[in-house]
Amino acid sequence: MADRDFLDWPFFDPEHRELALGLEAWAATQIAPFEYQEDDVDALSRRFVRVLGEGGWLRHCVPAAFGGARDRLDVRSLCLARETLARVSGLADFAFAMQGLGSGPISLFGSPEQKAAYLPPVARGERVAAFAISEPDAGSDVAALATTAHQDGGGWVLSGTKTWISNAGIADHYVVFARTGEPTSGAKGLSAFIVDAARWA
Repeated sequence: MADRDFLDWPFFDPEHRELALGLEAWAATQIAPFEYQEDDVDALSRRFVRVLGEGGWLRHCVPAAFGGARDRLDVRSLCLARETLARVSGLADFAFAMQGLGSGPISLFGSPEQKAAYLPPVARGERVAAFAISEPDAGSDVAALATTAHQDGGGWVLSGTKTWISNAGIADHYVVFARTGEPTSGAKGLSAFIVDAARWA
């Protein structure tokens, strides 16, 4: 039995306690029985995204204006959801985390049109999100990122190599980081791009 005393800490409100306890009970029947019943990890990850969306838990990954649970992303809710899911299934925790990571830049900095197009299906579990920032020579040193992006007519062309992309191959969209400034501009010369899987080559 997990120790839940931390839910009494003063920076958690009743909604946080309800989230943690409700998700724990739900995951026991909707996640735990399937953790080892599927040999195909990609298929199981997609399944977990779908059921997390159907259960309403992915609503914590996007703002309320686009189907989310709160007006703004709430870090405490995200941490409680991940801690709860991780005790039941590492893969379900991963699926939840990647939905948030692959949509977080859109929630925070996307245009109204981008938010309307991408966030509601992420919250419903209908779209799998991914995050592409690491490179062979720029893992933890993001300022050393070498992938570039340049304008070509009305769009952008990205050139470079990414590695360790979570959800690679099963994602419906990728948030890809590339250098749009001078090589010497470090982290200040980086931009994020939404790349639909159908255009990933």
